[in-house]
Amino acid sequence: MANVSEPIRVLVVDDDALVRAGLSMLLAGVEDIRIVGEATDGSQVAQAVAEHYPDVVLMDIRMPGMDGLAATELLRAQADAPEVIILTTFEADDYVLRALRAGASGFLVKDTPPAEIVRGVRAVAAGEPMLSPTVTRRLIGHVTDTGGGERQRHAREQLERLTEREREVAVAIGQGKSNGEISRELYMSVATVKAHVSRVFEKLEFNNRVQIALLAHDAGEA
Repeated sequence: MANVSEPIRVLVVDDDALVRAGLSMLLAGVEDIRIVGEATDGSQVAQAVAEHYPDVVLMDIRMPGMDGLAATELLRAQADAPEVIILTTFEADDYVLRALRAGASGFLVKDTPPAEIVRGVRAVAAGEPMLSPTVTRRLIGHVTDTGGGERQRHAREQLERLTEREREVAVAIGQGKSNGEISRELYMSVATVKAHVSRVFEKLEFNNRVQIALLAHDAGEA
């Protein structure tokens, strides 16, 4: 998570030079965002992150060498990994779902208006996923997944590892509720909700709310 008193450090990863240039020009004009580096392939990401210490990586999903999915999985498995926003030309893309399950914090369609891109980078740097429940459901609904039954079984097994209260919080996250809404619905303080969310992260080895939401959807609970 970026320090609020310092610019948000962004690494742009895309094999298309025009896309990289466009994103760099757009974000270079924003006072609280700084482009610290670029990469043209997923295989370059680990080295670029080690060199530039970005807070957020804008990651193209389809590249000719190592794709953005593999790069995201490798990156998010590391301690203190930067947040990842997936760049794609399609909203309904099975690669996007797989990347979100690997720990990406959201995705941007490449023709997203500039103001939305800036807002997305700021949100993710602040620890907030930029993927609404409506978009999650639409993605899941549009993608044909042959492993749905097996994943549902696995998701339900994962939820069984939680206490009843933790499970209620996880399902509420899957329904798109904020901590404040969960607090009111389950009659607990916001601090208690946050504590439950932290325990869910720890028990399931997750690192953001998107993963919890997808798990609840996979289990048929949201």
